[in-house]
Amino acid sequence: MRIDVVTLFPNMFKGFLKESIVKRAQTKRLVTIKLHNLRDYTLDKHRKVDDRPFGGGPGMVLMVEPIVRAIEAIEKTIKGKAHKILFSPSGRVFSQARAKALAKRENLILLCGHYEGFDERIKELIDFEELSIGKYVLSGGEIPAAVVIDSVIRLVPNVLGNPNSAVEESFSKGDKIDFPNYTRPRIYKGIAVPEVLLSGNHKEINKWRNLRVNKKSACLK
Repeated sequence: MRIDVVTLFPNMFKGFLKESIVKRAQTKRLVTIKLHNLRDYTLDKHRKVDDRPFGGGPGMVLMVEPIVRAIEAIEKTIKGKAHKILFSPSGRVFSQARAKALAKRENLILLCGHYEGFDERIKELIDFEELSIGKYVLSGGEIPAAVVIDSVIRLVPNVLGNPNSAVEESFSKGDKIDFPNYTRPRIYKGIAVPEVLLSGNHKEINKWRNLRVNKKSACLK
């Protein structure tokens, strides 16, 4: 899989891309992640990417020209078709099911917004899927992009050490949450690990886990 990220703040990703599972996926060459500074696709000496909105109003709007130029340039370097995503509060809310679908794509291009949003014409010129990670305001699309990268990469085959890990995780089967887990010590500050988990009886352990999963899932509804 190849993921291209168009952003005004590529440095926001540098630590994130060098840690944990995201780093492992790149080291194994299962995923390639490329960062593109939107200002590199401007033509003026000031590298201008935003301007005031027609009709008035507060803030600045990202201009259509550098965005279209960036996407077109990136697509020329990609083998096959790229699925393009922009992050917007009006987009569909990202979910585990969507992460699974995106993990099957060969190429993703993620566009991170900033300021008061985008010139609306980019949606007419480029076939974007609009995604949101929740009903709250962020300064830009960099954090949503990191969320999507992390959740999608862990579903790419052979990225996780144990292939069953992604199957057992929260939300991997609808709205079900992962069961409670315990490890050593068996007793800490008077709180003991449930006896069933120490029994070695896998049928009873699975029964106990399923009951806890159903209880936690019901609490979220």
